[in-house]
Amino acid sequence: MDIDFRVLKPLGPSIVKVKIPEKILNDLNNYIDEVIKNEIKSNELDHGSKLFGDVTQEFKLENEFSKKIGWIDFLAMCTSKWIQTVANKKISKFTLINSWVVRQFENEYNPAHYHSGHISGAGFLKLPKSFGNFVQKKDKAYLGGTLNLIHGSRQFLSNPVYTIKPEVGDFYFFPHYLMHAVYPFKGTSEERRSISFNALIDDEIYNQV
Repeated sequence: MDIDFRVLKPLGPSIVKVKIPEKILNDLNNYIDEVIKNEIKSNELDHGSKLFGDVTQEFKLENEFSKKIGWIDFLAMCTSKWIQTVANKKISKFTLINSWVVRQFENEYNPAHYHSGHISGAGFLKLPKSFGNFVQKKDKAYLGGTLNLIHGSRQFLSNPVYTIKPEVGDFYFFPHYLMHAVYPFKGTSEERRSISFNALIDDEIYNQV
């Protein structure tokens, strides 16, 4: 699989930015659209009570579906390449704990939080045409709808926040402990649809000093 793969180190730990293959992206969105229409299925897969955000809907992906469309293989391949590139280690296992979808609408948000497992990630499946703008301020970057990765504190030549403007198909891998948050947006009734995961790799690689 040919993947646009970039290792980034905008703050403490490295992260990886990739593009979700178009077929997987389409399969995910089609699956999600079907789940939304099916009230029984939506309730069965509901993940909202496990997560931090104040959002319209959060639900788990079924493992069999994730395997069928190649989502788990994609996550495993990118994780393996990341660890090999950064740590020069070859992982022998990739165990998906869970993967879930977040459907966020106007004024909803996800506060700063971290995940479980070893490796986590978040990406974008569907986005509004606009996230809105400041009411008055014109000289500052508007953060509505952005994903913000947080590490450490403000120091000389060191910014503790890496702000990511969502683009459909972009997906970011990061260590599970990396704090992150999504700000609310406004001015639209359209959906911001994202996908995340948690996974385990080899303990001896994760625990290396």
